[in-house]
Amino acid sequence: MSTPLKVVAVNGSAHQPSRTLVLIEALLAGLGQRLVLDSRIVDLSEIARPLGAALTRAELPAGVEAQVAAIESADLVIAAAPVYRGSFPGHFKHLFDLVGMTALADKPVLLAATGGSDRHALVLEHQLRPLFGFLQALTLPIGVYASTADFDGYEIGEGALAERIRLAVDRAAPLFAASARPLRRAA
Repeated sequence: MSTPLKVVAVNGSAHQPSRTLVLIEALLAGLGQRLVLDSRIVDLSEIARPLGAALTRAELPAGVEAQVAAIESADLVIAAAPVYRGSFPGHFKHLFDLVGMTALADKPVLLAATGGSDRHALVLEHQLRPLFGFLQALTLPIGVYASTADFDGYEIGEGALAERIRLAVDRAAPLFAASARPLRRAA
């Protein structure tokens, strides 16, 4: 029996519908094919206003505090954000500012981002990776960036984005062998 991997995915988009959320769901689905997951999505669109009103963690409403605690207790964090003015949104950063200073130390983090064009693809390397490096997290080597052109409305097709998602899953799954799905025998 496999041990479920506790995955908390953070959707850094404050808007609905959200391509960033679609990307998160695809990553969770891919990981779910390989690993037994206990997953949860922290959706900024649901907590942005009360989160923004809190200057310190002590000021967080109980529901938002529970979301922060879930991030801290995850086995794997998927951190996904839309690109806004060349970086991640301020509320996304504020959420991680309220996470305990060493709560993500040595915790695997899979980075993902969405943006209007391919020109923003380096947000993974120049914005997200340094943020999680400061928090002492172990960012996985393969992140996933998706531009608007990678989507058909709010769906992921079988193009290059699907391949990038598969590659990220293929590289991440072996790190969590205790949560691997048992192989099925053919009759």
